[in-house]
Amino acid sequence: MHLSMHNWMRSEPIETTIARLAKYGYKSIEISGEPTIYDSKHVRGLLDHYKLNCWGAVTLMIDRRNMQSSDEAKRAASVQYVKDVITFVHELDGQIVTLVPGTVGKIVPDSTPENEWKWLVEGTKEIYEHSEKLGIRVGVEPLNRFESYLITRAEQALALCDAVGPNLGVTLDAFHINIEESNLFDAIRLVGDKLVDFHVADNNRMPAGYGDYNWAQVVEVLNSINYKGALTAEFVAPVDRTPANKYPNALETNFEGLDIDPEQLKFIIDHGSSVLTEEFYNWLVQVNSEHLLPLIDNKF
Repeated sequence: MHLSMHNWMRSEPIETTIARLAKYGYKSIEISGEPTIYDSKHVRGLLDHYKLNCWGAVTLMIDRRNMQSSDEAKRAASVQYVKDVITFVHELDGQIVTLVPGTVGKIVPDSTPENEWKWLVEGTKEIYEHSEKLGIRVGVEPLNRFESYLITRAEQALALCDAVGPNLGVTLDAFHINIEESNLFDAIRLVGDKLVDFHVADNNRMPAGYGDYNWAQVVEVLNSINYKGALTAEFVAPVDRTPANKYPNALETNFEGLDIDPEQLKFIIDHGSSVLTEEFYNWLVQVNSEHLLPLIDNKF
């Protein structure tokens, strides 16, 4: 098991992100699923320079991306987008893609359960065929009820696996399963050898060690199912605008020189956060690493 991290939570040059991960002992990156904004050769060169790997990517289902939409054109475009992400990961010598099928934050269905399930299965089958050709393992990620409405529990993701193909897997997220599963450890055991990726945030979506999770026990259960993949950091620090704020250095107030994509900024704000200072963000990345590294071998 090794330590990895997403980068969708902070809009910054990829050079800055990769250098930070190397500094704090991470072995890989699970890069934002935006293949049009990255040059894969450039990213590959940076990873080589810092002796890091690409673990994979996560699909960013924002704006018009929605595989279970009633709009046929939107479904087709969404499937093609995911296939492009898989190709991008392949170019970076990555191993996995985390698939979020529906638009994040959309909690009102477009059609009947039967229709949406049918559309989701059809689209995922097309994605699966592409991933199998390129040797990339896809893991379907259940979100929570406040961010999605169709795939929110491990057993639902496993039902999609059964409908699509034997090599389709599941990605679990410690924050989401804390909300939706009756027992987070049972959810991990249920997924078993179909676990493709494990996203790390504490119960309050802070870094590991800043909530009430027993991370030694989490790692013990992951070891019990012989999970050899990444612990991929995906904390989203909540912003406190009241006098009770424990982290007065958290919120960025100087936006001069910051290159922030408006859609990405909206996505971060919709997740209860905002633009964080570099000092605070560095601290988050560091303490997450310091808490988890003693528990794992950190071998890619």
